[in-house]
Amino acid sequence: MEDLRKHHWTGVYDHKAEDEVSWFQASPLRSLDWIRGSVAGTEAPIIDIGGGASRLVDELVAAGYGDVTVLDIAESALAKSRARLGGGAGGVRWVAADITAWRPERQYDLWHDRAVFHFLVDAADRAAYLAALDKGTKPGSRIIIATFAPDGPERCSGLPVQRYSPQTLAKVFGAGFDLLDAAGEEHLTPAGSVQRFQYSLFGRR
Repeated sequence: MEDLRKHHWTGVYDHKAEDEVSWFQASPLRSLDWIRGSVAGTEAPIIDIGGGASRLVDELVAAGYGDVTVLDIAESALAKSRARLGGGAGGVRWVAADITAWRPERQYDLWHDRAVFHFLVDAADRAAYLAALDKGTKPGSRIIIATFAPDGPERCSGLPVQRYSPQTLAKVFGAGFDLLDAAGEEHLTPAGSVQRFQYSLFGRR
């Protein structure tokens, strides 16, 4: 499964520009707002799961955050961000890995994931993700997860997705995490269609 996922997402980023994929955001405003409100300072360790070609890393670097890690299964996606950031890329840790097979070597104050978790439709993959989350965070860490909402798309990039409300996502995450905030968002894709997302902010106990 890991090789199939890697092949799929590498193919996507090999054949599409970063601003052509349906999940592209010119500026990830909600994520930035919640990150600023969730960590004490710009030296807090932050990881962006599936953030390969996302503009979030640009915004974090520009805002002075000095301990940022970006993980993505597609090296080609990471390469796009490194090229876009130029000299600023040197201060970012870039990790090419499948989140379901990756085991963090450190803990992060903030874990951000926009649109990876909802692709994990198999229970075993979700359990592997949560194992990485458990190892990569600590009591007091904040976790931002954005998935398709219950009335969002059933498929994305040719793949099935699992849609969530804040409550159903909290149930999956379990008793070790408190749901602190939630918000819906209508994302306008580059093609002009609307996708309904659900953002949830958790605190680890």
